[in-house]
Order: sequence, then C-alpha cells, then structure tokens
Amino acid sequence: PAGTVPRRRPPRSDMGRGLTLLLLPLALLAAPTQAEGGTAAEEVKIEVLHLPEVCSPRSKKGDLLNAHYDGFLASDGSKFYCSRTQNEGHPKWFVLGVGQVIKGLDIAMMNMCPGEKRKVIIPPSLAYGQQGYAQGKIPPNATLIFEIELYAVNKGPRSVEAFNQIDKDSDKKLSELEISQYLKEEFARDGKKRHPSVHDEILADIFKKNDHDGDGFISAKEYNVYQHDEL
Repeated sequence: PAGTVPRRRPPRSDMGRGLTLLLLPLALLAAPTQAEGGTAAEEVKIEVLHLPEVCSPRSKKGDLLNAHYDGFLASDGSKFYCSRTQNEGHPKWFVLGVGQVIKGLDIAMMNMCPGEKRKVIIPPSLAYGQQGYAQGKIPPNATLIFEIELYAVNKGPRSVEAFNQIDKDSDKKLSELEISQYLKEEFARDGKKRHPSVHDEILADIFKKNDHDGDGFISAKEYNVYQHDEL
C-alpha cells in the first residue's frame, strides 16, 4: 500500500510483504489518463500535521510506502476516497515517484517519514486534469485535498538488491523459474491460503507486463524502471 481510485481493476490483496509487489502492475491510485493543461505556476501545497521526533528514513523516489489517506474535493469538501474502507482496511502499498499514483501525490509524499501526517492540496494539472475521473466521482478541473498518514518507508521492489535477490544464478536476467520460486517463497512467508492458479496467473501477468522483447526472460533493463539504479 497513492493518487486515488483503482484504475482498470481492483488491486490484489497486499500479499503481506512489500517485496511481493516487485513486478506486479500496481495501479492502486493511478489516473486512467495523464492530466492535461498544467502550468508551471501550479504546485502541490503541503501542510505537515504531525512530525515524529525521530523522522527517519525519509521517502524518496523508488521507495515502497505504506499509507492511509482520505481524498476530498476542494470545491465542496466532499470525500471521494477513503483507503480505510478498501481491502479490509489495510493501508495501501505503492512505489513512490513512478506513476502508480497521480502526479500530485508522488510529489506530496516525497521526503516524508514514518508516522508523519500531511494535508496536501493538489491542482487539477497534477491530478485528473480537464477530463476528471467519473468512476472516482472526480469532476473535470478538480482541485483535490488529501489527508495522508504514512506508516512505513521501505526499499523499493525494483532496487538492485531486490533484483539480485531474485536472480539466483547472477546472470543479470530473471527466468520464469527464478520468479516462480520467488513467488512461492513470498507466498509461504505471507501464510495466506491461495488457489494454485493464483501463482500461475501472477507469473504470467509479470512476464506479459515486463518481458518486452518476448525472449522469456526479464532483463535488468526491463526490470529496472529507475534510471538511477545500475545493474
């Protein structure tokens, strides 16, 4: 478990641990289309409501965050989203700064630490733009307000360390067997009962979304969505 409403389909369960999100196509709160018509003058306004005495680590692009958040329309204060009513009330996991949430939330949750609470105001150009998001009850050109509570900041699932953990033979590419074994290990740690078909479905989805050249492997380049990481 950072924008606002599920995109094309609801997210799977949080899988218990952050690293299980390594390659899954997270779209927890991403806008269905890019916002339009932004201007340089528009920016996210951030108000820190609570800052822990010990504020570390601070979030950065590529980190895996766990947070709860409520979303409101600035125009009338109506609530359009509450993470506590989704997924049995579990906080949301998502990777910061890679477009899994609306642009404004990627900006708003940078340099944030566990236990911190923020109220942020996001202009339309950094949210759902001129189109709005009818499914999420967000009208065109809507300014959004989010109240955010951050619980955890972890090393992101597409880090060098995560890749090397999966790449058992150190050949700088991930085979179907390596990822299959990784999923089995994560499911075992999770402890949740799942039908065997879930494993196969996730494995197939991972390769469909990440094996861009269709060679049956996920290369370091295909895996590594963060340009500052070098494999």
